[in-house]
Amino acid sequence: MENIISAEDLVVVYSDGTRAVDGVSFRVEEGGFFGFLGPNGAGKSTTIKVLTTLLRKTAGKVSVAGFDLDRSPGEIRKAIGVVSQETVVDVDLTGRENLRLQGRLQQMRGRVLEDRIEELLGMVELVEVGDKEAGRYSGGMKKRLDLASALVHEPKLLFLDEPTTGLDPQSRTTIWEHLEKLNKEDAVTIFLTTQYLEEADRLCRELSIIDHGKLIAGGTPASLKAALGGDTISLTIGDPVLKEKARQVLRTIPGVADSFDSDGGVVAYAQNAGQIIADVITTLDRNGIKPSFLSISSPTLDDVFLRQTGRRIRAEELLRKETEPFLS
Repeated sequence: MENIISAEDLVVVYSDGTRAVDGVSFRVEEGGFFGFLGPNGAGKSTTIKVLTTLLRKTAGKVSVAGFDLDRSPGEIRKAIGVVSQETVVDVDLTGRENLRLQGRLQQMRGRVLEDRIEELLGMVELVEVGDKEAGRYSGGMKKRLDLASALVHEPKLLFLDEPTTGLDPQSRTTIWEHLEKLNKEDAVTIFLTTQYLEEADRLCRELSIIDHGKLIAGGTPASLKAALGGDTISLTIGDPVLKEKARQVLRTIPGVADSFDSDGGVVAYAQNAGQIIADVITTLDRNGIKPSFLSISSPTLDDVFLRQTGRRIRAEELLRKETEPFLS
């Protein structure tokens, strides 16, 4: 399939010298569901702002929807839809009026626009509240209206910048279902930035993991997790000396592929970890290492990030991001 997005050696340097995006290269196939995964400050939002013509790049070559970013930004804007982190609905207008406004901004009029409005209200399940002011909508309803607004002109490429941040789990799942339908049934290519591991794992067929402005891994979620070499064995150990000793001891156990420092302990990867866990516990005990907690799990995208960077995508960062809408 043809590439609907192509970025080669993309660089963005801010006026204060911060290198927010540092030589990033990737391609997105038409019809794909592509994810950009990383923690706060990794360069996700900066990248999406460049791709959507909202921010000038410092260097590199970029094409979007078949148009060169430098030569045809206007054509790109006509071909894409964008949902940002913060909802942009007008709270004084009804849901239907918000969609009508967006349609007129896209030069749509008459029966074509009105039919599209009804179609979108049905798609995001807002028909019954379509004539209520958006200010009376819940957070999840506003997000769904925001999504519908980005789709008024039937773009073939949709950019989503952390679209479910601040939503409760039920609302987040509802948004996921709408996105999956858009991609599979309506053939809309989706570019998603997120720091939610479950979101990237469920939705994205291809993804890149970014940290400090650099791509550190890329592929399908399944291939990235398979490359770790097996199941995850997590040990909670507070003493830094014992942590290092445990990491070295684990590497001597047959079946353990590798071990790494982790927040609060050590993580090891092993094929069929359940079959060797007794040997792991015995060997640790023989070396005077008694973890306060030990668990076995299937590998996650967070384990991929840990393997590549030496740290996890921190839970406290996610919690802060989720609570920001309620504290502002």
